[in-house]
Amino acid sequence: MIISVASGKGGTGKTTIATNIALALSANNQGIAYIDCDVEEPNGHIFLNPEMQDAREIYIEVPQIDNEKCTYCGKCADLCAFGALLCTEDSVITFPEFCHGCGGCQYFCPAEAVTPIPKKIGRVEKGLSGNIIFARGCLEVGAALSPPLVDAVKARVNADISILDAPPGTSCPVIHTVRGTDFCLLVTEPTPFGLNDLNLAVQMVRTLRVPCGVLINRAHNGIGLIEQYCQKEKLPLLMTIPLSKRIAEAYSRGVPLVKLDKQWEADFRQLYRDIEELVAG
Repeated sequence: MIISVASGKGGTGKTTIATNIALALSANNQGIAYIDCDVEEPNGHIFLNPEMQDAREIYIEVPQIDNEKCTYCGKCADLCAFGALLCTEDSVITFPEFCHGCGGCQYFCPAEAVTPIPKKIGRVEKGLSGNIIFARGCLEVGAALSPPLVDAVKARVNADISILDAPPGTSCPVIHTVRGTDFCLLVTEPTPFGLNDLNLAVQMVRTLRVPCGVLINRAHNGIGLIEQYCQKEKLPLLMTIPLSKRIAEAYSRGVPLVKLDKQWEADFRQLYRDIEELVAG
């Protein structure tokens, strides 16, 4: 079972939820992995305190142009959808920070003037937090391209149950995290901004054909914006976590909910069972 935990924006508490699911399930001695795919700002280690055991640098191949072979036909620049090459009358300028490493420029170059060279984009670290397999990607400073690093950190872990902590938003790094998972848990908050971003996230997940459900964080008595939306869109509302000063203080100290109160451990296990039932259909 692979569960992605995502949200339409940052700060809604998805890392809190992802780490607590992993901790609650690990108490049953199941093979659990927590994978931090928020490679631009990983912070799951704050709650899980892993002991790192392995690190691997991740590279992509970017083009290098041989000016003696190049005829400046411009085919490489024309086919690159990411603007990583610019062809002029007497040179080809490359922008490695825009390159996705697809290799199309090398494949289609009629003069065989393109040679791939490695470019470091970050590293994947792996370790243990108790009996939880912990993995995270750390984007290289100055690197702008994170999806290949997200794919790399996902590929490094194989466990019975994997919890993927997605980056915020609905852009490419999130899509690379959610794609291929069995279920996506969407974390939101009961505000108009939260509803707007939840709607964007739901459209993204449905496009990827990944089943999803909703968890409301910092829930409080109000007009039921999220509840109404879930009813309208026929989305399962799986759990609510109240707006609480005690929870906020524990969060600020890096204390997971399951260690704050044993009831939360049971609640997160029930959340997992509910997801299992939804995936089973």
